Amino acid sequence: MIKTVQNFRKSIHPLSFDLACGITAALAFSLFIYLEHFGLTYRFANTLSALFALALFLYMPKRAVLIAGFFIGLLWFYWIGYSFKYNGVGWMSPIVTFGFAIIYMLFFGILAFTDKVYIRALLLFALSFFEPFDFNWLQIELVFVESYIGVFKYQLALVLLALTLPNYLKKTFRYLPLFLILFALEFHPSAAKDAPLKIKLVSTDVKQEHKWLRESLEPAVLMVFEEIQKAIREHYELVVLPESVLPMFLNHNPMIIEELAKYSHDISIVVGALLYEDEQNFNVSYIFENGEYTIAKKVVLVPFGEYIPLPKFAQKIINDIFFAGQSDFIQAKTPTDFTLKGVKFRNAICYEATCQEIYEGDVNFVIAISNNAWFAPSIEPTLQKLLMRYYGRKNGVTIYHSANWRGSGVVK
Repeated sequence: MIKTVQNFRKSIHPLSFDLACGITAALAFSLFIYLEHFGLTYRFANTLSALFALALFLYMPKRAVLIAGFFIGLLWFYWIGYSFKYNGVGWMSPIVTFGFAIIYMLFFGILAFTDKVYIRALLLFALSFFEPFDFNWLQIELVFVESYIGVFKYQLALVLLALTLPNYLKKTFRYLPLFLILFALEFHPSAAKDAPLKIKLVSTDVKQEHKWLRESLEPAVLMVFEEIQKAIREHYELVVLPESVLPMFLNHNPMIIEELAKYSHDISIVVGALLYEDEQNFNVSYIFENGEYTIAKKVVLVPFGEYIPLPKFAQKIINDIFFAGQSDFIQAKTPTDFTLKGVKFRNAICYEATCQEIYEGDVNFVIAISNNAWFAPSIEPTLQKLLMRYYGRKNGVTIYHSANWRGSGVVK
């Protein structure tokens, strides 16, 4: 394959070839996200594009690798800078987008240190364990989540081995190793069980620019109680409402807590809001049942969103410049489990539903709540859903997800 690539490269301008090769690799590596986003998911197409993308990374020229990494950063994460406008620094959005493109150009750029296919395969496998700045939304195996290939590390290793060996075998047996891919196939991913409860997952569509306005508070409270009343009329046993659907420090609003507790005699309730205690801010879920409530704090915070993954002095500078001097949110030390109607659930709030930490231990069911309006309009809810599907399948867990602006549903 590498000889074919080299011969073709000689026939056109090297820069044009590298650019075309890099962009093609980025498109193939990202195709599954956009097919899912537009409701056009085809497992056969996803399988071929994933294999093609990985093969290109192993065999394409060094400069093309850098180009591919740059465009993968754009195609996967162009939306991250959107949230900065809500902190009054919207001018940072294109800078953040360009920054992520550079980060992933460098991330994949390690492959450009060598032309040796087997070393590139080893490096690409090693990259599947690496998370730049604690941000884990680019998982190499994720390209297989809606394909005929499984999402486990050994399956990625088999694919890379199958794509590498043809470069080192004689012509007669050159393509025989491709049969190794058969051992990485997973035609029927193991389906997780459904919770033995009738669960209502509430979807909302509150624009982020309106969410925290004073005049939006009363409509938000009324909407929450209307959804609870509707769920009771429809005979649901549990109703789940999105992250910060109540845009307030709920523990400082005892009348609303009292009203929610009353309704919890008829239906269990999970609702997202904020908690302020000991002069610290927490992003939490409030869980109501039988007139009582508990609080589940977030364990995994969003890098550069809820905390700054840099030394203390840098955290203060960035918070002062870009986040109006606000301090980082505080995280819990361990995930929260809670039991509703005799069924145990693990709590997850937005980003942490896409992190392995939430799935450690005895977990069968996760209740996840999100506010995706920070990134509207974009592919962010689609990528989030694919990541939850990835972790749900790896861990045999069913996820019940309630979101503001797209993404609600049962994921498994």
